[in-house]
Amino acid sequence: MKHRVAGRRIGVIAMTGLLLLGGISAPAVAAPKQNPTKLAEKLVKQVAVGGANRHLIAFQRIADQHGGNRAVDDGSPNGTSAGYEASVDYVVEGLRTRGFEVQTPVFSYPVEVLDADSATVGGTTYHIDIMAFSPQTPVGGISGPLAEVPEDATTGCEAADFASRNYAGAIALIRRGGCNFSVKGANAAAAGAVAVIISNNVPGPLTNVTLGTDGVIPVGGISQEDGDALKGKSGSTTTVDMRFHEEQRTARNVIAQTQTGRESNVVMLGAHLDSVPAGPGINDNGSGSAALLEIANKLGPNPKVNNAVRFAWWGAEELGLLGSTDYVQSLTFEQQLDIALYMNFDMIASPNVGYFVYDGDDSDATGAGAGPYGSAQIEQTFTDFFANQLGVPTRGTDFSGRSDYGEFIAKGIPAGGLFTGAEGLKTAEQVELWGGTPDIAYDPCYHQGCDNLGNIDRQALGRNMQAAAWATGVYGYSTEEINGVPPRDARALLRADANRLAAAALTEAPVGAAA
Repeated sequence: MKHRVAGRRIGVIAMTGLLLLGGISAPAVAAPKQNPTKLAEKLVKQVAVGGANRHLIAFQRIADQHGGNRAVDDGSPNGTSAGYEASVDYVVEGLRTRGFEVQTPVFSYPVEVLDADSATVGGTTYHIDIMAFSPQTPVGGISGPLAEVPEDATTGCEAADFASRNYAGAIALIRRGGCNFSVKGANAAAAGAVAVIISNNVPGPLTNVTLGTDGVIPVGGISQEDGDALKGKSGSTTTVDMRFHEEQRTARNVIAQTQTGRESNVVMLGAHLDSVPAGPGINDNGSGSAALLEIANKLGPNPKVNNAVRFAWWGAEELGLLGSTDYVQSLTFEQQLDIALYMNFDMIASPNVGYFVYDGDDSDATGAGAGPYGSAQIEQTFTDFFANQLGVPTRGTDFSGRSDYGEFIAKGIPAGGLFTGAEGLKTAEQVELWGGTPDIAYDPCYHQGCDNLGNIDRQALGRNMQAAAWATGVYGYSTEEINGVPPRDARALLRADANRLAAAALTEAPVGAAA
């Protein structure tokens, strides 16, 4: 009996020592819980449209000084354009001046060096731009009769659009608008067409656009003016010649992270920094880049956050999401696990604005399905802010694969973000919601030279920037609803509760109890 009691006493002493080493004490008092939206509220008040607009002015001047664009590759023989490099330097200098430690990781990318870009119809030659992910034509091109698809609001978007004539072996002429280019191309191929010419639905050329997925037949874009000239020429002998070869070149992303907060549970925001060669890209995507730079400057490198905040400015998005894809793929699995969530801001100031939030739970049935777990919660955070604090209704937009969230989603990282519309046409219902003009593009200057300082809705820029700032502050405090990781003060309360329970268990245990 003595032996057992002595053993019990030894066990109590040992456990008490361990509890003391662990910081456990019976009378522990829990610290008051922090305000989970304190940082978010502060950041929303601090970010200013004027600050973001100053960055847009800088991007415009950079483009003006470097051939009119900020493209990663502007088609010049020496590769990466000076306009993009100057944009990188501007963002880096601004962040470092604020006190951030900045990295500019280099990635390589293939460049399509043009070999042929013509569409010859009835003996007249027109310029045509092959779309990204489109197959090339053989040397000498591919020929057939021109076959115009009857034009309506969704030309070529339904299989029925091709029922009025025979498209077997033809070159289909389709007006832009109503759906993704990949849908138009696939429908034309299913109808028997051997190539597709898509004409712009706004003045100017149709350049630097993408199918988003691998095409079935060659697809290229021409200007609205050339498309109008080809109307009524169905049956004319047509040859489309679209070819290129690839060269490897390099460019830089820009990455900056706060020096405070858990590095194992990072809140990440991103926007692509490059424009298309056709113009300065002030809405696409100077708007997202400027908003992120303004948020980063107001947040600072040492904010009071529980989770580190990482900012990214991506290169070569316009060439196929290359910078962001390379970055995510360069991370080990453990480094990917360190990213709690990713939020994307690509075109957030379109002049015929729509207020769209990426559809994380597929509740809008937009087509691509839900994002990884946590994406629905990100969507709700944005929609709640717009509804409750701005009084602005929102609608879901598809994870279509057209922006830099793509590789994050592919790796299972929760994602979300904001978008004000690109070449899609605004509906009458959306005009009732947000104002504007029906049946024209959200951004009539999408991928054109007129995407300049006059192509910005600054109220939309401010609202979207505030929403981004709000989400940054909310998730900088806690991502518990996303991945179960609680804020530090909640963890402290849990530890204190566990300590009290353990101490109480020791004091209440019978002294003579069996070991």
